[in-house]
Amino acid sequence: MKTSSLRVSIVQSDLIWEHPTANKAHFSNIVAPLANTTDLIVLPEMFTTGFSMNAQGFSETQNGATLQWLISTSKLLNSAIVGTIIIKDGANFYNRLLFVTPLGQVHTYDKKHTFTLAGEHRVFTSGDRRIFIDYLGFKICPLICYDLRFPVWARNNVGYDIVLYTANWPQKRMKAWDTLLQARAIENMSYCIGVNRIGKDGNGHQYLGHSAVYDALGKQLSTKDNEIAFIQTITLDKHHIQTTRETLPFLDDADGFILT
Repeated sequence: MKTSSLRVSIVQSDLIWEHPTANKAHFSNIVAPLANTTDLIVLPEMFTTGFSMNAQGFSETQNGATLQWLISTSKLLNSAIVGTIIIKDGANFYNRLLFVTPLGQVHTYDKKHTFTLAGEHRVFTSGDRRIFIDYLGFKICPLICYDLRFPVWARNNVGYDIVLYTANWPQKRMKAWDTLLQARAIENMSYCIGVNRIGKDGNGHQYLGHSAVYDALGKQLSTKDNEIAFIQTITLDKHHIQTTRETLPFLDDADGFILT
């Protein structure tokens, strides 16, 4: 089914360090009021553990408990839901994004740019492909945290409508987060969604949230305060994308990049 609008709920929350059961219980509770009121729920990166490098201790298989929780939650709320968890696939660990629809469809994306500053590259295998999800008439490009710093990977050479980042982006680099989210929206003439956690993790890193939604001209649509836990639902309009690109056909003049 296609629609002309998409209701997106961004969920900015603290995370309980390396405690998947407690985190899933927490999110089950706070998203319950969204039942039948939204189309897509966006959770922070590594929403079951925080940004942990303990892949051996907290990894799951692709069809493990958290995917089953996502499937049941999506069906219960009648909304797609997206977030990342630690997955073991064969001999490798991945920071894997799972996008689950109410019909039980599962889309996956493995983080391309592992965060070398935290040693993520020594633990997790990098993904090697982008994915594009057609959901209710909107084409979505889901990416993860550090991917935000690399505009070529986000280049809109396929006509997507939304680029989406789920993140654990620390306080000390919030200016970059705010600026780059807006830039990705403007340069790709698409909606840009960024959902970040708040609170302090087990390594002592502080997170201030600044979760936001921008339109194709870089206007911020989200209005909630930063640095607090919140859920906000923003309606995205397909017509905005179409008319903006027709009026300002900047994507037609973009440099060519070969991306998978």
